Amino acid sequence: MSGLASALAILLTLVALAWAADLTREVGLQLYTEQALSGILAIALPLVYALIGIDGNRTTKFPPWYDVAFAVAGFASAAYITVNYPELAQLVAASPVDGLIAGTIMMVLVVEGLRRTVGLVLTVLVTCFILLGLLGHFIPGTLAGRQIDWQNLFYYLSWDPSGILGTPMRVVSTIVIAYVFFGQILAKSGGSSFFTEASMVLVGRYRGGQAKIAVTASGFFGSISGSVVSNVVTTGVITIPLMQRGGYRAVQAGAIEAVASTGGQLMPPIMGAAAFLMAEFLEIPYTDVVVAALIPAVLYYVALFILADLEAGRTNIKPMNKEDIPALMPILKDGWYFPLPFVVLIVALFGWNFSPEASALIASLVIIATGMLIGYKGKRLSLMDVLAAVRDTGTAVLDIVMIAAAAGVIIGVLDITGIGFGLSLVLVEMGSSNIFTLLLVSAGICIVLGMGMPTVAVYLLLVTLVVPPMIDVGIDRIAAHLFILYFGMMSMITPPVAIAAFAAATLTGADAMKTGFMAMRFGWFAYVVPFLFVMSPTLLMQGEWSAIILAAISAAGGVWLVSIAVIGYFLRSLSPVHRLLFGAAGLGLLMPASAFEGALITDIAGFVAGLLLITWELVASRKQRAAATTSPS
Repeated sequence: MSGLASALAILLTLVALAWAADLTREVGLQLYTEQALSGILAIALPLVYALIGIDGNRTTKFPPWYDVAFAVAGFASAAYITVNYPELAQLVAASPVDGLIAGTIMMVLVVEGLRRTVGLVLTVLVTCFILLGLLGHFIPGTLAGRQIDWQNLFYYLSWDPSGILGTPMRVVSTIVIAYVFFGQILAKSGGSSFFTEASMVLVGRYRGGQAKIAVTASGFFGSISGSVVSNVVTTGVITIPLMQRGGYRAVQAGAIEAVASTGGQLMPPIMGAAAFLMAEFLEIPYTDVVVAALIPAVLYYVALFILADLEAGRTNIKPMNKEDIPALMPILKDGWYFPLPFVVLIVALFGWNFSPEASALIASLVIIATGMLIGYKGKRLSLMDVLAAVRDTGTAVLDIVMIAAAAGVIIGVLDITGIGFGLSLVLVEMGSSNIFTLLLVSAGICIVLGMGMPTVAVYLLLVTLVVPPMIDVGIDRIAAHLFILYFGMMSMITPPVAIAAFAAATLTGADAMKTGFMAMRFGWFAYVVPFLFVMSPTLLMQGEWSAIILAAISAAGGVWLVSIAVIGYFLRSLSPVHRLLFGAAGLGLLMPASAFEGALITDIAGFVAGLLLITWELVASRKQRAAATTSPS
């Protein structure tokens, strides 16, 4: 990386952290939020064109002349908006020439920056929405939009708070960057090694321990990283070979890593940055989102743990070799302080009611202080390490910044043309006749539109298109947002464009498509639970505590029974009939008692049937072992 690119990356992070910490106000600099956001874009756009070539690959060479021109134009246009925003933002209807030129240049460079950082899928989608804004009035029927000329459209998207400089950019610039820095500084201090080794100690001694280590480590870091693919690649380098050496087939190892990394985006307290966006759109405290998401996320990993354990039993995978498991005391002695920043983070969020960004900054300061004073395995965190974390944060968030700006384009088009209202009306009409049909269609839309896109992009796109009609037909607001997040994330492991599974397949050498279908098998719970918490928000901790506890316990039991059916093994391999019976009992037990009238009976029937099946298998397995013991050799 060139010195200029490094300087820009460091500046981008420092400006975002300063804005998150409200330091500008402390020094007497009063800015509109949109001025700060365009200022961040004025740094991010040149950095994109300095680091990423026209082919979409990162380069360490000095950029060609046209990228230099793009970088200068990106800085100049965004900086012009920063300086002149208070005056020209009031003239959206008039679209003055200077503001139109600056806004159009910035928007075009954002779209090209999106292509370079994320790829063609989202770029084509954003381009289609821009065309929709220009030509949407030709659409017949309910979906027809208002006629907008290109000058008004481009000026609106560039200068209005509902466009590029809208909520997605604000959340990314103030909150997401702070948490990416938190993850970077944690990695630089040795936290990833500590938690991986701690996972080995905790679960390595049990059958399938290799997979359980992957589930623990990938789930933990997936929540922080904000990117499924980067988490697969980062933790998978360690966990996938570990699983393969333990006896898991390459397809299984890749699938488990992909599902575990995807689930990190659903796991509180950070949820891959989507939780912060969700809180903004719902206009509720961030802590409410975390509480609502907790039970489904825990059940997701409970299901994956059970599946990994049952697969280990079915294929006779042994625990890790004792000599490969590190001793607990040296790990705790060297890294006892690593949980401390997470304790501080949770206390700041829930106890002190600090903002998410302030909580992340405080937790980062704790990591820096402990890393410098104590260190891990004899290596203390240095100022150069901190500077490297600041720089790496600036380069790591480029795709998220471009995605946020592009999401602002989509939201702005739907807002100014009114097409978003028409789409909501069509889906509401569908849901008014049959809400289950609406949920199925919405799930399909989420998976299809989410294919090939990062977490933040998936959520921002779907929250605009799919959530409003779900809420309009009476679905709980938090349940609707979590529904689209879950199915958006399932696009990561659902063929034909299962990017998490495909990334894992590059590490295992297995067939990518087979890895994707295996990931669907290991991630079955995530396809089911969104329907459950829409039917009964008790799984989102809404309602009486007795009902919440009952729903969580019965769901955990249902997860166990269905997982037995999916793997086809309990204490012995199961026949197809027994697998069907276990699956039916599990689905009955999964259903929350408050989901519909008579659901309590379904719960009881599932519990009784499951108990009878387990008893049958216990007796049959005991007889089988006794017969094997007494049979002549």
